[in-house]
Amino acid sequence: MHGTSSTSRTDLLSIYLNDHLAGATGGLELARRLAGTHRSGEDGARLRLLVEDVAEDRAALISVMGRLGVTANQVKVAVGWMVEKVARLKLNGHLLHRSPLSTIVELEAMRLGVEGKASGWRTLRAVAESDERIDVDELDRLIERAVAQIEMLETLRVTAVDQTLVHTTVQG
Repeated sequence: MHGTSSTSRTDLLSIYLNDHLAGATGGLELARRLAGTHRSGEDGARLRLLVEDVAEDRAALISVMGRLGVTANQVKVAVGWMVEKVARLKLNGHLLHRSPLSTIVELEAMRLGVEGKASGWRTLRAVAESDERIDVDELDRLIERAVAQIEMLETLRVTAVDQTLVHTTVQG
């Protein structure tokens, strides 16, 4: 695992943070899609809050990148946005409208993304131990928020599974 490459720590951190920025961009689009699909009720309110949190998390990442002198790679950001759009075209048994499975799959994808985000914050937390440009307290708050987001997404996912796959009338 020890690198013999001439790639510097700064270059590696730039690549790492830009990969997370691409993921955050796609994640924000997915959160917006989920919130737009579920506008009413308690689930809609939770998802609208998630959109706000994910937007703030993305802004926090950009802020950390700025403090570290890392420039956003606009190509990676655009790819993150595009990947979320292309993911909407998945074969789900329905061509012109959402499948009943869409919510489950989107919640699972969102949860995976937030798990990745939490890992990214933890990685930055480790880097912060030797880099005073990174605010440890800010990262601790971001990690806590990611954990809360994961718990909320799991609750919504379990409900969606129950409504879609467990307590549905099978027609055929």
